[in-house]
Amino acid sequence: MRRGRQRRGVLPAALVAAALLAALPASRAGAFPVGGRDTVLPAGSELDEDALDRPREVFRAEAMGGAKSYLVRLGDMAFSAPSLLGGMARRAGIACNACHVNGAGNPRLYIPGLSTRPGTFDTTGGVFNPPADNGVLDALTPPSLRGARLLAPYGHDGRFASLRDFVRNVIVDEFAGPEPSPAILDGLVAYIQDIDFLPNPRLAPGGALAAGASASERRGEKLFRKPFPRRPELSCAACHLPSAAFVDHRQHDVGSGGEFKTPTLLNADVNAPYFHDGRYDSYAQVVAHFDRVFALGLAPRERQDLVAYLTAIGDGVRPYERDGVEPRLKEIGEFASLLATAIPAGDREVVALTVATVGGELRELTEAFPDRKDATVVDGRTERATARAALKERVLDLRRIDAAVAAGHLDEAAADYAAWRKLMASTVPEALRAAERWSLFNPDLHDAHYGALRLLSQQADKAAR
Repeated sequence: MRRGRQRRGVLPAALVAAALLAALPASRAGAFPVGGRDTVLPAGSELDEDALDRPREVFRAEAMGGAKSYLVRLGDMAFSAPSLLGGMARRAGIACNACHVNGAGNPRLYIPGLSTRPGTFDTTGGVFNPPADNGVLDALTPPSLRGARLLAPYGHDGRFASLRDFVRNVIVDEFAGPEPSPAILDGLVAYIQDIDFLPNPRLAPGGALAAGASASERRGEKLFRKPFPRRPELSCAACHLPSAAFVDHRQHDVGSGGEFKTPTLLNADVNAPYFHDGRYDSYAQVVAHFDRVFALGLAPRERQDLVAYLTAIGDGVRPYERDGVEPRLKEIGEFASLLATAIPAGDREVVALTVATVGGELRELTEAFPDRKDATVVDGRTERATARAALKERVLDLRRIDAAVAAGHLDEAAADYAAWRKLMASTVPEALRAAERWSLFNPDLHDAHYGALRLLSQQADKAAR
């Protein structure tokens, strides 16, 4: 409810929760499947799967007037493929994209036993790969991958000089996945290297502030370059080199518990929490840390000026985009386009991974159109049912394509894929657009649906105590 009025087509949350509780089997009563499915993750886990606003991806190839290559599209698809990982991650339906949403970070990520606070994750814990458990809760922030091609070495401690080695380590050693094929690994590396920084018109070439900067930002820029009083060989700019994406490719001890690599400050406005362990929520806290550890002796206004400068250089144009039918179909179409190459080549591995991933995306999209048992939506039943049926049929079509390729019937698979593409370009979008107003992409219905689920979860937790 907002402003004391009831939204059209939405029932009060208490009634909705009661209806959902009655409809769910007992085995699901103790879980909160945010994404519309049961979870095997520890109780209290949060992946922020219900967010309506998602980080925006900017691809270098597209920004330069080109198109994403087959290899980049392959990596993009694999990045969203739970089957790429192993064990708990695969069972939970978690892909790389869960921690690095659209290549950015995930400040809401929280898994009990692996997170010390939202936005952190222990890569050496025992939940996803028991043999990798080091017995210490040393959670780190999953970093944004924007501009990663410019940010070697990799890992917070900078132990990987190669992005390829870093990606393989995440798949095999952190998430117990099978050894990825060279082609898949090549694709993942190509995809990550193609993710660019969000453009920032407040920066000029070379990393200096652009014309129009405020007096406070200008003063902050001077302080950023000023030598530290007790360590004149040091300055903020000595490690965060403005002309080199604000990094120096080295590790330093800045009083945070060890040596960690210099993080970029580009687009950092949307990369909180800060430091390797996510201990700080704001630039003000970061500046206070350096003022204290390095005895900078900053006056209150100087701290404010540094925060103003960091905010200016950490900016980015349109960091988020609204989720909906169109962006979902666009992504699904790009993933599925891999089949146009993989089917004639008889590449069973890519076909199987693509079918599994696209099928999962289609099933997830289906859940955005609540079925008739969902009491949070009372209108548009026919439209929602049509949308769900259209999506489910396309999942079955993909399975037939996969089976045909596995049997060596490539011509049959190619014909089926052509028919699938035609339907995905006409019938499916029409059905989804007709039902979108009654989907979870509608903010009011979205809030009612997930509000009811959270209330249901709270009630189930109380009943379990």
